[in-house]
Formats: sequence, structure tokens, C-alpha cells
Amino acid sequence: MIKTTLKIDGMMCPMCESHVNDTIRNKFKIKKVTSSHEKGITEIISENPLDENALRKAVGDTGYEVLEFTDEPFEKKKFSLFGR
Repeated sequence: MIKTTLKIDGMMCPMCESHVNDTIRNKFKIKKVTSSHEKGITEIISENPLDENALRKAVGDTGYEVLEFTDEPFEKKKFSLFGR
């Protein structure tokens, strides 16, 4: 699993977050996407790395700009009652 983080310029409200999330869901094979207009970021969880140029174009076509793109391995946090 891969976690991709986008720093996005132009998101001003929850509708902006929804617009970005819907665009990414419709154009890419992903597990989860969440956005925060307050932080100016979108986080995407996917099985495989996503194409940076295609993501930049898709987000750009919606009227926003990707300022930064990073990806890293993602592991689901395991629940434990014992804090391990």
C-alpha cells in the first residue's frame, strides 16, 4: 500500500475538498482519499504508486494546483488494547 500526499493550492471550503476527492476517485484506482482545505492537503491510499503527472493534471483540470507530491509506504495501524 502507498500513501500519496498532495499539497494543494486553492481549496477554500468543504465543497472544494469534495470536488478534489471526487475527481481523484473517478480517475484513479484508489482505496481511500481525504482532503483538508484548512491544511491544504489531500491524502490518498492506493495499492500501487500513482502517476504524479496524471494526478497533477486531474487536480489542475478542476481549478486547483498541486504544489507538492510525496508518496511513501503505508501500513494500516493495528488495533491493540495493550499499546504495542
